[in-house]
Amino acid sequence: MYLRKNRLLLFIIPVLAIIISSCSSSRETNVKHGSGYNFKAGYPEFRMSAFGFVDENESTQLKVTTQLIKGSLIYKQQDDSLIARVSISIKIIDTDNPNNIISEKHVKQKITTKNEQINSSRESVKSEFTFPVSPSNYKTIVTVTDLNSSKKISQEANTYIPETKKGAYSLSSIQMYGKEIGETSWKQINTYDVKGKIDSLRFVFQIISPRSKKKMRLNSRLLRFDSDTSYTRPMHHSNYSPSAIEYKGIDYDKETELQSNRRVLNDYKSIFIEYKFETQERGNYRFEVTAQKGNQEEIYKGRDFGVKSKNYPAIQSVRELAKPLIYLMGEKDHKELMQISDNDSLKKEMDRFWLKNVGNAQKARSVIRLYYQRVEEANKQFSNFKEGWKTDPGMIYILFGSPWYTENHLKSLTWYYSYNHQDPDYTFNFFQPKLKNKYYPFTHYLLQRTNNYYTVQYMQRQLWLTGQILTRQL
Repeated sequence: MYLRKNRLLLFIIPVLAIIISSCSSSRETNVKHGSGYNFKAGYPEFRMSAFGFVDENESTQLKVTTQLIKGSLIYKQQDDSLIARVSISIKIIDTDNPNNIISEKHVKQKITTKNEQINSSRESVKSEFTFPVSPSNYKTIVTVTDLNSSKKISQEANTYIPETKKGAYSLSSIQMYGKEIGETSWKQINTYDVKGKIDSLRFVFQIISPRSKKKMRLNSRLLRFDSDTSYTRPMHHSNYSPSAIEYKGIDYDKETELQSNRRVLNDYKSIFIEYKFETQERGNYRFEVTAQKGNQEEIYKGRDFGVKSKNYPAIQSVRELAKPLIYLMGEKDHKELMQISDNDSLKKEMDRFWLKNVGNAQKARSVIRLYYQRVEEANKQFSNFKEGWKTDPGMIYILFGSPWYTENHLKSLTWYYSYNHQDPDYTFNFFQPKLKNKYYPFTHYLLQRTNNYYTVQYMQRQLWLTGQILTRQL
């Protein structure tokens, strides 16, 4: 890989899962956003979730689900097959007593395939593990090790399982599932991001309560928030106004109710409830549930998610491949390109663009491969309310690659692409907007733009368009 050793993506700050807290007075603390990618080039890639529930015997359980991406593993040839070997380690810790490890589990898996293109696959291997636990707060740490490369990576999730007494009740966290067109089975979605090719969504949660004859009022809503889904501005343009949606990212004060449902439950115990919806257009959403029994306190749970491009985080369709070319073409030429409605004609025009500039077909293929590799990695590293390649850090990463050196501060980030840290041309300063919402869940960095970047961006484009980017970064 082209990433520099000992500088492995120090600037990655994944979208973290929000901890559910029953004692908070704010609804926002009861909204989950899913786990982040925690992406590192050359390391195993996986998603995980931890879900607390009550089984048919009224015993509390913690279910841990992992989804391991096959294409992120190292395969070794054995006879006529390719084989990857991984180990999955799960550690459950009682956060009320951090020294108390409730349970540990270690399993090994072997993945066998004859597909020589497996390293490009986004297929996943799903594993589920269930642990008997007592009601409490838990931290679940999952570590996946690629046994062929010895590289390992970890993710963690926080889960709260309430203790209920007769007459009391609670809600579990909301689990999210998706189904693509033509498929019959639902696949769990553990991340904030939802591929645009998902046709239907399913939300499942549990009412945790001993048997009761008191009626429970259950209300649910699907909301859409005003948010930025556009391309980011060129480096030399003016900075965003604090009132602009690009500055805010998401405006949680501006919501649109898409669907709602009200129902009354009678004579129930701990049961699962589910709701199904058609997938919405690209944007940012929340499915929320409120439950109330008699005059008792209302309980609220929510699951936020964002609908991204069709094959996210990969870039596969012709139109998906065309969109990131805005960083090399400029706005006017790119607008004309995107106005081509026929996909075959669009592909031919893109081929002409690359060959006209790079000249050599073989070199052009190498440049194209590198460009879209960075686009996909930008998606895995910088996505928030929109695809990572559309963000300011994503744009700089695609054009310039991994920074040579980084500095992280409380609300700012600096990337250096020069050994001279006083070099204004190859120093990029990012800042986090001042937002009023203290529970804003995303890492949202904006580039401090300046007119001086016009020449810098032009020169970097020329490296790409001439194919020199293959031998020099700047």
